[in-house]
Amino acid sequence: MTNFSKLKEECYQANMELNRTGLVFHTFGNVSASDQKNKVFAIKPSGVKYEELTPDKMVIVDYENNIIDGNLKPSSDTKTHSYLYKMWPRIGGISHTHALYSVAWSQALRSIPIYGTTHADHQKNDIPCTPPLDDVMIKGDYELNTGIQIVNHFRENNFDYNQIQMVLVGNHGPFSWGENASKSVFNSRVLEEIAKMAFLTEKINPNVKRLKKSLIDKHYQRKRGKNKYYGQ
Repeated sequence: MTNFSKLKEECYQANMELNRTGLVFHTFGNVSASDQKNKVFAIKPSGVKYEELTPDKMVIVDYENNIIDGNLKPSSDTKTHSYLYKMWPRIGGISHTHALYSVAWSQALRSIPIYGTTHADHQKNDIPCTPPLDDVMIKGDYELNTGIQIVNHFRENNFDYNQIQMVLVGNHGPFSWGENASKSVFNSRVLEEIAKMAFLTEKINPNVKRLKKSLIDKHYQRKRGKNKYYGQ
């Protein structure tokens, strides 16, 4: 039998990291860690308090949502995670939170405009917000359809999931991803901070304009471009 201890440990540590950021409360929120080669992932069990989690309690699920290893029910968002892994093979971790400012923007059905260099350090685009799911999708396979809604929104708008590693699902909340589970948690924290900054910016100046392209390009390229010079 395959030993999933390393994948479970990665998932556990990322969930603990997410909890430490203050982006989740009670049992809300989850992180998964994927093994794309074997098309399985570890995910937080549903409804278990963070202080009660252990690596052994992480649940291993395949991309068809079959439980491969574990005695607990996986997160209720499992089908969203599995669909994103299936459709976007270059991601290795996904985080979902109900963080205050990120959720507020999603409830307002607004993408987060790029107002400053903090945003531009991480991506060159507004943070997208999908439309809410329609009634048919809600009454159907809801969690799977949430993943479909995200992927379709990116496809319809020609967004690159490798460059834009976060999204707001309309009326629901944020999902972030990355090359591994820890990076997806980092992106969740970045998203929440940008959401908060953008909210405060509009409060201070309701007529604020988006950051000009020259500053967007400069900050993105110096940190993430091929000739980046930020860091050691």
